[in-house]
Amino acid sequence: MELWSSILCLILTWALIRAVHSITKSKPISGKLPPGPKPLPVIGNLHQLGDKPHKSLAELAKIHGPLMSLKLGQVTAIVVSSSAMAKEVLQTHDQYLSNRTIPDALHVHGHENMGLPWIPVANLWRSLRKICNTQLFTVKVLDTNQKLRRRKVRELFEEMKKRSLSGEAVDIGSAAFTTTLNLLSNTIFSVDLADPESELAREFKEISWNIMKDAGTPNLSDYFPLLKKIDPLGVRRRMTIHFKRIIDLFEGLINQRLKLRDSPDWVPNNDVLDTLLNITEENSDEINRTQMVHLLLVLFVAGTDTTASTSQWAMAELIRNPEILSKARAELHQIIGKGNPLEESDVSRLPYLQAIIKETFRLHPVVPLLLPRKAEIDVEIGGLTIPKGAQILVNTWAIGRDKGIWEDPSSFKPERFLGSELDVRGRSFEVIPFGAGRRVCPGLPLAMRMLPLMLGTLIHSFDWKLENGLKPKDVDMNDKFGITLEMAQPLRAVPTAA
Repeated sequence: MELWSSILCLILTWALIRAVHSITKSKPISGKLPPGPKPLPVIGNLHQLGDKPHKSLAELAKIHGPLMSLKLGQVTAIVVSSSAMAKEVLQTHDQYLSNRTIPDALHVHGHENMGLPWIPVANLWRSLRKICNTQLFTVKVLDTNQKLRRRKVRELFEEMKKRSLSGEAVDIGSAAFTTTLNLLSNTIFSVDLADPESELAREFKEISWNIMKDAGTPNLSDYFPLLKKIDPLGVRRRMTIHFKRIIDLFEGLINQRLKLRDSPDWVPNNDVLDTLLNITEENSDEINRTQMVHLLLVLFVAGTDTTASTSQWAMAELIRNPEILSKARAELHQIIGKGNPLEESDVSRLPYLQAIIKETFRLHPVVPLLLPRKAEIDVEIGGLTIPKGAQILVNTWAIGRDKGIWEDPSSFKPERFLGSELDVRGRSFEVIPFGAGRRVCPGLPLAMRMLPLMLGTLIHSFDWKLENGLKPKDVDMNDKFGITLEMAQPLRAVPTAA
């Protein structure tokens, strides 16, 4: 510990010298910066972030306003904490605020140049978005894959039924993760990557969370760019290992498919991998193999972790609020009939289930601080200037708990969305779990089909009680911060026949 402290002191001393040198050479910012807390020398406001920046930034915004400036080391950061300011940033001035500041942790295996969420709005980005919008997540493709989703959710049901007969508790997040992982792996590769008991499912979940955690955790290298050369906290080294494990897995599956495609009796799977390989063979300028691997990495890591996390938060709130769970189950029983399986076509007739999902997005946004944006030019909003090069953080967690918008914002009340026109697809800035503007999450259409199907099945088919005799009020709702917001303690509950 003493050795590490000494090394850290040396690093900070070196950073101090270089930072002071940099400050003396830096140009003054034109225009009026948004208000913010007074920064300390060198470290600025880093000490005020804490281990849960979404919460600490929300508290600071109550003092300094919905458009707030901070100094994080050598980086100027602008924090957005209201729906009105989010609309200005994500819609009105989206053209100049769409590019990213890329965490140092993601400068591994070339991901900074190929990862769809991070690359600038340019030719490659447009090609990848076009592939997502026209080949992967269209209504036609999703309708075609509906039987697959039904089968995977049926497997989830059978696993829960087995646990209910044995009285065994279920890790809700892991069960949702495995279902989503197998759904994606079948959609993309036509294979199951995991069964509920497999080590691979647990390993992949661990890798995904580590990637999200390391990419989202404050890192000295991001605030003192000169430290990137030495990676003082070892984040980039860890991320290199995480990425390699997933890339090697995907490369093996691609090589296996290419061998099969060379076979004279090959019958196309017409899955995502076939689609992408066809594109690379017909027009490698649109996407090449390396870019394809990084696209698959994004789809898997982001898709599995976010869907599983939202499902777990929703179930936690329902178990904590038995009357809401009972009301949701009554709706399902009335509309589709007790014992009948839930179909995607039923969801439009289940307003309370939809309201539960929206309320979960509001209270527990899966990405509490939307992926950081970067100002390409000086942008003026309400007489305040977002300076060129500034990092922009949109605090969706704070927006979802804004007392100026929401009555009793800390309470889980799906009824607030009944009869409401508020949308979670990026058009209503009061709830923007998938972001908005040109950077809205491309996987949104799949998530909005998968979540109600999976959650509705768990509600419709089973009642739930906590293990070890715990009461609903005992559910631990603490969170842990990464790019995605996870429950600090995994939710474990015993399913019983509904």
